[in-house]
Amino acid sequence: MAGALQAIRYERGKLEILDQLQLPTHSEYIPIQNTEDGWDAIKQMKVRGAPAIAIVGCLSMAVELYYMDFKSRKEIADYVSDRLKYLVTARPTAVNMNEAATKISSMIKDMAEDSDLSVSDFKELAIEAAEIMFEDDVTINKDIGRYGAEHIISNTEDVNVRILTHCNTGSLATAGYGTALGIVRALNERGKIDHVYCTETRPYNQGARLTAYELVHESISATLILDSMPSMLMAHHDVTAVVVGADRVVGNGDTANKIGTLQLAIVAKYFNVPFYVACPVTTFDPCKASGKEIEIEERPHHEMVSIKGQKIAAEGINCWNPAFDVTPAELITGGIVTEFGVFKPSEIKEKLASILSKNKENSGPGLQRRSSYSSLKLAEKSD
Repeated sequence: MAGALQAIRYERGKLEILDQLQLPTHSEYIPIQNTEDGWDAIKQMKVRGAPAIAIVGCLSMAVELYYMDFKSRKEIADYVSDRLKYLVTARPTAVNMNEAATKISSMIKDMAEDSDLSVSDFKELAIEAAEIMFEDDVTINKDIGRYGAEHIISNTEDVNVRILTHCNTGSLATAGYGTALGIVRALNERGKIDHVYCTETRPYNQGARLTAYELVHESISATLILDSMPSMLMAHHDVTAVVVGADRVVGNGDTANKIGTLQLAIVAKYFNVPFYVACPVTTFDPCKASGKEIEIEERPHHEMVSIKGQKIAAEGINCWNPAFDVTPAELITGGIVTEFGVFKPSEIKEKLASILSKNKENSGPGLQRRSSYSSLKLAEKSD
């Protein structure tokens, strides 16, 4: 199959997403016309993956804003803040949506007070804040892929590598290319992939339905395994590294990711297989000291007892369905891969604070009010 997967289609005033609940059997794009549609798509997991959740949430706000009229800049700022707070409630564990909401709302509020822009130009500025986030995501992902691939290659002998990954972290979870799967793509582009293993990722089967779909699409040599098989895999096959994504990384390096990640990290530690987490810096939450402070979303029971409406469990059985688990920093032995490089969990808070501070100092006053993923276009318009 040719051509890159495109999970999000956007042009000014129009947003469509690939309904990931229907993959891999059907590829259908559904319209997102307002923030209610965005909230529903995120909650039902028609779109998933921490970066994609934030992008679709913010773009749903941009589409809604495009067709509305306002009387003042303050009215726009208040409306943006309200809508973004609402979108955060759809899936609280993934920090990217909350991070985007906080930064965009703060920037728009400050500019509403300071700016001399007309109301119509200010509305365009608010829309561009979401658009820039979408545009920049692929560049960020490719940087993550490059740093991760180089780190893995530098720590192996001159042989092709075998990677185990979990859940879906590719084009379907981002604006394109991917985070953990972006590292796989970067390794493949360098001719360094021998084989990729992906877990099924119950109960929603994101690995079986989505990651396997992407790997086949990209013609990357790959094998699907059940969630109960990683220890057997590492015991009997030469796995070079485990590479996963993240929905939140906190101050001490503890990481929340799709349920099942923790057991992979424990098994990798036992078999001395490097364990990597790949994510943009928007996933980092320095306000929380450890993983104990992360709110873990619990999903409905029906996701466990049925697949596409077909019952697979005894009627009346109790269920516990946390969507995420927390991997302690000491189990992340390979490192945390970001668009700024690969860091040890113990150093990520200090290193990222230093990097982002330097970027802010070098960007000039117009950029200091902008979010970490924004480009020069927005600052130039605001100055």
